[in-house]
Amino acid sequence: MIYNFVVSECRYRVGVGFDSHALVSGRVLILGGVKIEHSKGLLGHSDGDVVIHSLIDALLGASGLPDIGELYPSDDDAYKGISSLSLLKSAYDLVLKNGYEIVNADITIIANEPKISNFKGVMIDTISSKLRTERDNINIKGKTFEGIDGGCESIASISVVMLKSMEGER
Repeated sequence: MIYNFVVSECRYRVGVGFDSHALVSGRVLILGGVKIEHSKGLLGHSDGDVVIHSLIDALLGASGLPDIGELYPSDDDAYKGISSLSLLKSAYDLVLKNGYEIVNADITIIANEPKISNFKGVMIDTISSKLRTERDNINIKGKTFEGIDGGCESIASISVVMLKSMEGER
């Protein structure tokens, strides 16, 4: 028996993003697009959401676009206090326009507090909705700074994404 397979050529690209912000009093804590009750929030020109910022940079990098700081500069008042989810939608629209779509994202949040496992599900729901992808395509892990000085005063996030070319699908 002979089998014939037709495999369309598909191009894949990987991007990595990183962001960190200091925790300060008087700010709301938003991580992964989710408001979290906490005594401090992340310092930033926008809402300071390091999870979404690292994800945006990974998406932009994988698609060969400029980084988040170039597209949404922190000295531009148009982005002062803006929801990072708005920036994610805008950035992903550019990724799509550039001919790519998300395959998956793997996100690591590094924070001594709050405990990330309590919020992972709703973060995944929020992010997958904004990226118009299946929930299973988004993964979030929480890690701590393991006693490193200053770890209680900041939160960081690393994101890795894989994109695929939509050339064969147009």
